[in-house]
Amino acid sequence: METQQILAYLRSLQDQICEEIVSIESQPGSCFREDVWERPEGGGGRSRVLEGAEVIEKGGVNFSHVMGKQLPATASARRPQLAGRSFEAMGVSVIFHPRNPYAPTSHANVRFFVARDPKDEEPPVWWFGGGFDLTPFYGFEEDAVHWHKTARAACEPFGADLHPRLKTWCDEYFYLKHRNESRGIGGLFFDDFDQDGFDSALAFTKSVGDHYMQAYGPILRRRHQTPYGERERDFQLYRRGRYVEFNLVYDRGTLFGLQSRGRTESILVSMPPEVRWRYDWAPEAGSAEARLYEHFLQPQDWLDDQTDEAGDE
Repeated sequence: METQQILAYLRSLQDQICEEIVSIESQPGSCFREDVWERPEGGGGRSRVLEGAEVIEKGGVNFSHVMGKQLPATASARRPQLAGRSFEAMGVSVIFHPRNPYAPTSHANVRFFVARDPKDEEPPVWWFGGGFDLTPFYGFEEDAVHWHKTARAACEPFGADLHPRLKTWCDEYFYLKHRNESRGIGGLFFDDFDQDGFDSALAFTKSVGDHYMQAYGPILRRRHQTPYGERERDFQLYRRGRYVEFNLVYDRGTLFGLQSRGRTESILVSMPPEVRWRYDWAPEAGSAEARLYEHFLQPQDWLDDQTDEAGDE
């Protein structure tokens, strides 16, 4: 188990994602602000944030490598036998909130954990996690199919059963139980992943990281110049509220960061810059906003034969 190769990959992934986003920005001079920080309990990170740009209203691409004496509760919930162990965690977490309502919000992360017995009586336990998911405000069949095709391509070298399993896990994970609705159209989600040993699990995690901008870049380029008005902007800000609710109530990464006393500014960079909430609001019947709820937020197989032939809405 070689953590240095993981760290090198994560730093290069952060660089690659930032470079591609800057290449999409139409405003000359758009660049990420970088903060290099240290954590008193051990480790640190490199946060990169883009705010107020032409395409990305707010985005963050954060690298972190932290250590602690006791695994936080959110990390040991699925493996209670690890409670009390020290930990080392490293990862890259990505969030982009585009300005244009027709360009979807997207999220990705890849991470690696090691839990060690403080008495060295038991061997270290390691695992990978991560994935990527898409949160549109106005749905397009073409985008949904491309997103899920790319997710499937990331999984294909590692077994035919992997993509269906991780797609279902994503659909179930990014679900707001208190709203009875999905956050978006899903993608991939995995955790506690050590399938087929370290080398294979690392290769799969790298494949997920490498496929993220292959999935998101074409969609962002296609949608960020679509004309829109106040109606679309208003709906975008309303739906962003769902994103905030999920991250603060359910998201494991947010909870882990806060419980492990991570850097709050980096943890909460995932929050959108502007949000609106309304009391008991519902979309107009037959509208594009209603179609988001009725069709795009319903978990489904976007890659069946019929959908695969679909074009743009």
